[in-house]
Amino acid sequence: MSASRAARRGVVGSSLAVVALSGLLARGTGSGGASPSQEARPLDRQAQADPTQKPPIPPAVPPVLAVEKGKFRIVVDGQRVGTEEFEITPSGKDWLARGSTEIRPSGAPTAQVSSRLTLQPDGTPIHYEWTAEGQKKASAAVDFQGGRAKIALRIENAQPFIQELAFGSPHILVLDNNVYHHYAILARLYDWNAKGSQTFPVLIPQDMTPGSITVEAAGPENVDGATFELLRARTPDLELNLYLDGNHRLLRLSAPASKAEVRRE
Repeated sequence: MSASRAARRGVVGSSLAVVALSGLLARGTGSGGASPSQEARPLDRQAQADPTQKPPIPPAVPPVLAVEKGKFRIVVDGQRVGTEEFEITPSGKDWLARGSTEIRPSGAPTAQVSSRLTLQPDGTPIHYEWTAEGQKKASAAVDFQGGRAKIALRIENAQPFIQELAFGSPHILVLDNNVYHHYAILARLYDWNAKGSQTFPVLIPQDMTPGSITVEAAGPENVDGATFELLRARTPDLELNLYLDGNHRLLRLSAPASKAEVRRE
């Protein structure tokens, strides 16, 4: 079986969902190492005479993520349809991004979505899980390892669906259809020193398909009398505007074509 079209599009519909694409960005990786002549070079006398000497510890790589806690309101066509509360914090040697979203679409039952994403300090995903309760209950768990994602999807009154996907890089971006603080993580993973157009391999858990998203800084933008740092994210089917403060903290997210917007409260 496969997930239904409604489940893939998310409880808000396609208003703020990133459509999965067929292309992937394969990031090249290189491995350094000593040349054969360097490897054959004997230890000096002092090192040989002191077996307790330890090799130097390489400096720790600073995390690209930042501690955040906040609340978004979700608006479609000028009408408030939901809220999301989220928190991004260190968890041992890793990081944890968790959130709870409540969607109240007009004329439809309220739906609640909760999520937990465990990441390495550089933003590489380790494990993701979400649950949704609305007209039907659904849940999924995704384990990431070596550029592969193993997904177990469960929908009420249906057999579990298991799928394994391969990506060109372990640095996969998770963008859930109904979890908007994932875009706050995207803003942190963008290389602000390099700037320019940057493409990320992406997994949208409800789509069960690998894809990619291209992100580019567009400079300062004035909206409603406030100045933001604008980050544009796009696929061939959709363009999103991410409005950030000077510390690259996500304050607003909009999909102009569908009149949908998320604002930090």
